[in-house]
Amino acid sequence: MSYQVLARKWRPRKFAELVGQEHVVRALTNALDTGRMHHAYLFTGTRGVGKTTIARIFAKSLNCERGESADPCGECAVCTAVDAGRFVDLLEIDAASNTGVDDVREVIENAQYAPARGRFKVYLIDEVHMLSKPAFNALLKTLEEPPPHVKFLLATTDPQKLPVTVLSRCLKFNLKRLLPDQISGQMRHILGAENIAYEEPAIGELARGADGSMRDGLSLLDQAIAYGGGALHLDDVHAMLGSVARGQVLGVLDALAAGDGQQLMAECTRIASFSPDFGGVLDDLASVLHRIQLIQLVPGYRPEDGDADDSTIIALAERLAPEDVQLYYQIATAGRRDLALAPDARTGFEMALLRMLAFRPLDGGGEAPRSERAASAPPPRTAPSSTAAASPAPTRAAPPPMVERSVPASRPDPVPPRAESLAAPAAEPPVRAAIPRDASGLPHWETLIEQAGLRGPLGQLAQNAALRERDGQTLVMALQAAHMHLAVEPMVSQMEDRISQALGERIRLRFVGDQQIAGHTPAARAANAREAAQSAAEQSIEGDPLVQSLKREFGARVLPQSVKPFES
Repeated sequence: MSYQVLARKWRPRKFAELVGQEHVVRALTNALDTGRMHHAYLFTGTRGVGKTTIARIFAKSLNCERGESADPCGECAVCTAVDAGRFVDLLEIDAASNTGVDDVREVIENAQYAPARGRFKVYLIDEVHMLSKPAFNALLKTLEEPPPHVKFLLATTDPQKLPVTVLSRCLKFNLKRLLPDQISGQMRHILGAENIAYEEPAIGELARGADGSMRDGLSLLDQAIAYGGGALHLDDVHAMLGSVARGQVLGVLDALAAGDGQQLMAECTRIASFSPDFGGVLDDLASVLHRIQLIQLVPGYRPEDGDADDSTIIALAERLAPEDVQLYYQIATAGRRDLALAPDARTGFEMALLRMLAFRPLDGGGEAPRSERAASAPPPRTAPSSTAAASPAPTRAAPPPMVERSVPASRPDPVPPRAESLAAPAAEPPVRAAIPRDASGLPHWETLIEQAGLRGPLGQLAQNAALRERDGQTLVMALQAAHMHLAVEPMVSQMEDRISQALGERIRLRFVGDQQIAGHTPAARAANAREAAQSAAEQSIEGDPLVQSLKREFGARVLPQSVKPFES
């Protein structure tokens, strides 16, 4: 008997065997048990998450010889025929290769005939978004009012390409990407049933490499078993995937925490010896940094997967400052995106790591815990040679802070100052420009936004808010419900710090919902100003004598989107 790949051999044949997608299974089970079935279903989701599998189980549930139910017997002639792909009343159509209107007309013409063997004639159209526009138009009427013995099951990986007229005629189910734990659990079950020896960490690597797709995961598992000669080993998986062990990534972070460039390059050389996918290595690095940040910022969080490297990750969380972890994460993800622009992948990878090293703060070597780094200034760097010792050793000065905080002693800033800030010589306090205030004493909000330097996400929050009142040291800010999601930590704390600096006193912010502020926020006023400028520009063009002459003599017209107001 020929070998059957794991993805086909272990394809679920009942709803109870499905991994994940409980929300879809529950809805279909209730519909089958109560007899409240729609005539058209649309299953969407990325590849390998169960769209076609669910459709086939549903078709089997409708036509099982023992009656309609959410638990088909799997043993009758109908169930076995569906599993074998030869049930005459289940018509599977690949829309990627049958895109024309003639193919759809054939479906429509055959739909009027009663099923040959089962209770329902089921049309399973895979990758339905590939149908042409005429084909969709031909299908619409039958899709809306099919004969009572016909059910349509549509599957697609790209629902955005479907006409809204099709979407409105179907019950839509969005299938989720599977979690690595769900994929690894199914892999353990299969390996146990197949009596295949395996190493636990190898399963985790394959589950992460599956990228949310069970089918991709089982295909990788098949490949890894063949690569390992009938067993699953971690080293074989690393070699097959072009990935590296997590310990190698932790070595990179250890070198960064120590500020040791030689060690960092040694780690790069060691990683390159595995001929890895350097984009995947940066992904692994970003994943570890994510776990480190969770340990640092989420009270009580500890890794749950029980890796042997957990203690090392926890130790790195103590050595690295949270803001450095954020910086490294940004560089890793940006470096992943920019690998294609590098002369070669290894160069791009090494430059990403060197960028992390170059932008790390001066902290006297980086070995001290974060609490100690915040309390002591870095020692001066020693001269590298006797020649350099004859003159003052060059040092890299810490950049001045972008915003200098001014907080009363009664309300100390909860964030400890960085070491380089303590080591820097005292500077003269900045001269603040006076912020105009209204009759009630509230500061002018647009001016305060400008002087506080609120840009980016902070600026978006500020521009969509309105200053309502002051309650002691608290400014009460009004937000529409559509923008309340912006008022979260740490953005609110950062805005408080910057506004306190601009006002010269410590203040707090409290955001409340208020739908009445529409049109009274800086963002709304700016939008109104842009609309007024656009309207004035269009009227100016329409009233221009030359334009009017061109219209009269040549039948010219002004394209609506071509007129833009002049910006000085």
